[in-house]
Amino acid sequence: MEAGQRPTHGLPAYVLVTPARNEASLLEFTIRAVVAQTVRPLRWVIVSDGSTDGTDTLVSLHAEVHDWIELVRMPLRAERHFGGKALAIRAGLERLKGLDYDVVACLDADITFEPDYFEFLLGKLASDSELGIVGTPYRDATSEIYDYRFVSVDNVSGACQLFRRACYEEIGGYVVARGGAIDTIACLSARMKGWKTRTFTERTSSHHRAIGTAQHGPIASRFNLGKRDYAIGNHPLWEVLRGAYQMTRRPFVLRGLALIAGYLWAAVTRADRPASPEVRAFRRKEQMNRLAAVFFGRGFSAPRSGHGRQIPAKLSH
Repeated sequence: MEAGQRPTHGLPAYVLVTPARNEASLLEFTIRAVVAQTVRPLRWVIVSDGSTDGTDTLVSLHAEVHDWIELVRMPLRAERHFGGKALAIRAGLERLKGLDYDVVACLDADITFEPDYFEFLLGKLASDSELGIVGTPYRDATSEIYDYRFVSVDNVSGACQLFRRACYEEIGGYVVARGGAIDTIACLSARMKGWKTRTFTERTSSHHRAIGTAQHGPIASRFNLGKRDYAIGNHPLWEVLRGAYQMTRRPFVLRGLALIAGYLWAAVTRADRPASPEVRAFRRKEQMNRLAAVFFGRGFSAPRSGHGRQIPAKLSH
């Protein structure tokens, strides 16, 4: 199928938005992976978020060859944070106003995947009208992948999230949160509205940088993850158990201690909490459901969506 045409075989048409900040060393591989897709996007907007390393030149060269790729430049920012990612995605979608599409795909600039990756995920959305956000697991630079015996498939990684357009618009897109967790807040908000969110483990992508290490090392990234857990409302009991599990992974013990320390630091300093009180309460309810199911073989009553429908009592990691 040529880009710029609506997909055949009943698949929804999609657009792709990628925020990129100084990603010239890895973005080339992501572009090759998208160009090789069996179903290409109607349009792919790559938003250079103040890049100074040749990212703009790289995207411009590919845009000359593929007219469905577009570069959008944003002003230089002094610091790198996840709020910038949310703003970059908004800027990209502004350029797509007036285009008729069904799905918004938000893709990081350092991801690769097999040629049928988007065709597979679009097929999942086509087969279930209640799915609002879909994605797959990823392997990062440490070759780690979540063990989905212990991690709920309800959470969809922000490395690549495909939103049904109606879902994206209903939740208002990504929250501008400097500390991160914008992907988790999006999934929680969608489930609160009655949408299903799902990670499909039949496929994986490759994340060519260890998550959270763009600016920090592995221990500091775990500390920051603990702060993000506080920001989105993780229950203290959940966080202690999560930290205990993290202690079993390299670097042993320190990994889990750093996570718990970050959570406690955020609590003591009353760090900003970009997730709304309703989202935080929903998060804790899901976590208590999961713990009850694990330890007692049952869950509390499932949280209710904004439309009054009952949602399965699963939860995110």
